[in-house]
Amino acid sequence: MSTPAAGPGDAPVTVVMITHNRADELRRTLTAMTALPDAAPIILVDNASTDGTADMVEREFGQVELIRGDRNLGAVGRNVAVDRVRTRHVAFCDDDTRWQSGALTRAAALLDAHPGLASVTGRCLVEPGLAEDPITPEMRYSPVPGPAWLPGPALLGVMAGLTTFRVSAFRGVGGFCEKMWLGGEEELLALDLAAAGWWMCWAPDVVVHHAPSTARDPRGRRRLGIRNTLWTLWLRRPVRSAARRSVEVLRGAPADAATARAVLSALAGAVWVLRGRRVVPPHVEAGLVLLEEPQRRSTARRYVG
Repeated sequence: MSTPAAGPGDAPVTVVMITHNRADELRRTLTAMTALPDAAPIILVDNASTDGTADMVEREFGQVELIRGDRNLGAVGRNVAVDRVRTRHVAFCDDDTRWQSGALTRAAALLDAHPGLASVTGRCLVEPGLAEDPITPEMRYSPVPGPAWLPGPALLGVMAGLTTFRVSAFRGVGGFCEKMWLGGEEELLALDLAAAGWWMCWAPDVVVHHAPSTARDPRGRRRLGIRNTLWTLWLRRPVRSAARRSVEVLRGAPADAATARAVLSALAGAVWVLRGRRVVPPHVEAGLVLLEEPQRRSTARRYVG
């Protein structure tokens, strides 16, 4: 294993990545991320890849701190890496995303300037044409009211691979939920940050490129996404809101076996959900209600894979 990530005296932010069986894409991402003028220390969790990913990283990117997982932890791999972070902030980067030059520095500066800010989410440009990701209008025109000092539109949801977090805030709410594994896992984290009194914002000048991987299982991701959305609704929303939104989510999903499996999986976790249910404060719920109409219109939230 290479030298541990730099401490607070050396850099304000550490980059954390997770990967699984995407060695070629990861190579391109690490080549770009280690060449940035504002390159930050990188901690990579290999989620038990079988394609030689970990060996490639060790051989070609000695400056990257590598954690070899013995099983696929999904998003919880990020928690494992954050346990090793010694900088003030952590930027998550997917194995098919690349942060633009200056983006890490800008995100860290915003967090340093605003002590009540838990996270900064950047603007995503999709390769090869660099069009804005379909989620962008939701963030740019977020109706969530925020304090005057907030340096961008207030958010109640984030995309992990585009976001820099204050480490103390991330750890304070427990990071990503192990039960959710991967797929919409950010929603619960964001609600817990908001409930704890933290603010999140979008910053258009923090730019991240995304080259969507072809190495994915669209139906599997849809199944997890629907299940995790339903779980989050019933873990944190009042009953009427959770019921209303659950119906809307399922109406918008294809009536097929993947959706049926998602519902069955969600129901299988009912006891865990009831035990972990903590409804968000009224001001957070009010913001979530304001977001419902933009989310209905959003093409980014259609479960069609």
